Amino acid sequence: MIRFSIITCTYQAEKVLQRTVDSVLSQTYSIVEHIIIDGLSKDGTLRIIEDYEKKNESVGSLHEIHVISEPDKGLYDAMNKGIARATGDYLCFLNAGDVFSSSLTLEKIAASVIAGAQLPGVLYGDTDVVDNEGHFLRHRRLAPPENLSWRSFKQGMLVCHQAFYARVDLAKQTPYDLSYVYSADVDWCIRVMKVAEEAHLPLRNVHQVVVNYLAGGMSIKNHRASLKERFRIMCRHYGLLTTLMMHVWFVIRAVLRR
Repeated sequence: MIRFSIITCTYQAEKVLQRTVDSVLSQTYSIVEHIIIDGLSKDGTLRIIEDYEKKNESVGSLHEIHVISEPDKGLYDAMNKGIARATGDYLCFLNAGDVFSSSLTLEKIAASVIAGAQLPGVLYGDTDVVDNEGHFLRHRRLAPPENLSWRSFKQGMLVCHQAFYARVDLAKQTPYDLSYVYSADVDWCIRVMKVAEEAHLPLRNVHQVVVNYLAGGMSIKNHRASLKERFRIMCRHYGLLTTLMMHVWFVIRAVLRR
């Protein structure tokens, strides 16, 4: 059976963290480590984490919880710390405010892996977008394709970062590039898929909603800067001409949808 490393990065997250830890605790799949990387929060974040650890122990859960609370250089630096500490077969990032789609999410993802077969490089699924109270808003506009590759992201980030389960050994080879401030997750997913292709590892669609994503993340709040950074990332991986052509198509697509 495969082991999941769930990484949650927090800072001043007391308003949204409770539903995230409750979601992890509710998972019926037991072979899980939950790595929480906190940026030395001053609000009630650490109290919520302490209560979560106590509750996990009191209910006899087999989930392991590991907490690091120390200063960092930002979100992607914190994510790199989580990758370095991961010991599972697959890791995913479940940020404060995000939740699994149901208590059976990890169990269903694990069931998509064929016993005794080579582990796919990435497991990926669909995403629903929720508000600050966790209420459903919409299905994510970009849907994951049946056959994903690193070239797929020319069309945009077709798989949400939180719905992208990377093999831990591949993730450790490709830490986040801290030169990107807002969109290092896009670059990271592409590089992980490139490494998977080089190793001749398939990428598998698990055909289910795997995460409820909290609307209004860092890249949304810094939309213009994020778009500029994503353009640089696309040029890095796909070349300037292809990137320009795809952006013309993005504009046409947006007009046609009005």
